[in-house]
Amino acid sequence: MRDSGIGRLLGLPVRMAVLVACGNAICGNSAIAAVAPVIDAHSDDVAASIAFTAVLGVAVVLGLPLLGIGLRLSGVQYGALAGLTVYAVPQVIAAAAPLGATAVQVGTLVKLVRVLMLGPVCLLLSLLAPRLGGDAVDADAGAPRRGRPRPPVHHLVPWFIQGFLAMIALRSFDLIPHAALPAMEHAATLLTVVSMAALGLGVDVRTVARAGGRVTAAVVLSLLALGTISLTLIRLIGLT
Repeated sequence: MRDSGIGRLLGLPVRMAVLVACGNAICGNSAIAAVAPVIDAHSDDVAASIAFTAVLGVAVVLGLPLLGIGLRLSGVQYGALAGLTVYAVPQVIAAAAPLGATAVQVGTLVKLVRVLMLGPVCLLLSLLAPRLGGDAVDADAGAPRRGRPRPPVHHLVPWFIQGFLAMIALRSFDLIPHAALPAMEHAATLLTVVSMAALGLGVDVRTVARAGGRVTAAVVLSLLALGTISLTLIRLIGLT
């Protein structure tokens, strides 16, 4: 994994490098929380990884629209960029909104496809976990930690993805009353505002400050690499 390689080059423990990689590549906090028990990650590594994705996610939401405008990206191009780089689904919506409804729709779709990768990645990591080696030691007891319970299969695909797929099916088969659509759209807007406020209130800058420079560098470099690869793919595919 590219991001994991960056973390290892910076000297991070292998499990923390994997957490940072999965958080950047898939869906931020949700991916970190799902992957942590699979690879038997230490709680301190989980806390530091989640703190950085929360803070950096807010920075990306504020800065990415400026990049999209500066590069003169279309709504489709910018939506794809936001969906490929921003961590959480509500953050994608917030980051894409300044460039219009098309950017929001494309960004949300691309992001949810990314989230669908959580299941296969967790499955692969469960097979690779015994080979991660070395740092699976309890910091308090000084002894190897016993394996933590693996998450149930239905947790590998987040509930909001299941709901998203269900709504796609209902809308595709015209099973949602047309009269209900305006109210559902209003509710979606309201819930998005609430979720963005919750993300901001959940950021603890003190936790980030305690995590250290190597973690900061790993997260920032991973995000820059992800953004560069995303822009390159958008250009190569020829999105307009």
